[in-house]
Amino acid sequence: MGVLLELKNVMKSFGGIQAVSDMSFVVHAGELAGLIGPNGAGKTTIFNLITGVYDVSSGNIEYAGKSINRLKTYEVVALGVARTFQNLRLFAASSVLENVMTAAQQHHRYSFIEAISHVGRWRAMERATRQESMELLERVGLADRAGQAAGTLPYGLQRRLEIARAISLGPKLLLLDEPAAGMNAEEVGQLNELIQNIHRDFKLTILLIEHHMDVIMAICPHIVCMNFGAKIAEGSPEEIQSHPEVLKAYLGEED
Repeated sequence: MGVLLELKNVMKSFGGIQAVSDMSFVVHAGELAGLIGPNGAGKTTIFNLITGVYDVSSGNIEYAGKSINRLKTYEVVALGVARTFQNLRLFAASSVLENVMTAAQQHHRYSFIEAISHVGRWRAMERATRQESMELLERVGLADRAGQAAGTLPYGLQRRLEIARAISLGPKLLLLDEPAAGMNAEEVGQLNELIQNIHRDFKLTILLIEHHMDVIMAICPHIVCMNFGAKIAEGSPEEIQSHPEVLKAYLGEED
């Protein structure tokens, strides 16, 4: 498998604070990889750097062999990168279906006149978008909630909707930022299965941030662990679980 995403000695500073320090790792096409670390380790900052929310202070981020350091967020999305957020960012008053359709419509092109008059290509594309979005909702177990306002869904289902909306962008790389946050044990188990299914069925490369160690250890063969903005370990679940720096970061160190 070729390299899809590579961080090379990436640094990010906010004033005098070093949020990310000399971060380097590779995600190969087709991988399901995990990024872990304690609160404040810099994990979400990594996602923000990849997606153009923040500019890189130094170093380089490459996607499919090309530097994306200077790209805007919409340009990164256009290359095939989609993400979810640690804090839900759904259109709460819109329906579940409308949330997915809003993202899916970026694939379709029609004129301004067609859009406001609902004629020509708009009608056919709207019908296709609705069908594609309903099929995606079926895949994530939300088809029966299609007409419900997104903000009224139970929290775990809102997480599923955010994943569906990200997939509707048609990405090659999907970044999931703590998708199991706020879920109970049963919901976490169902989420594990969902992530594995979409990874396989949509042939996606996935990089996953998660505090639930049972999620990462169960489904990610490749794990990067960071603390205080720097990488402290990388390897298989077995290697990560027994790594002394990881144990120190999560469990502390006795004097």
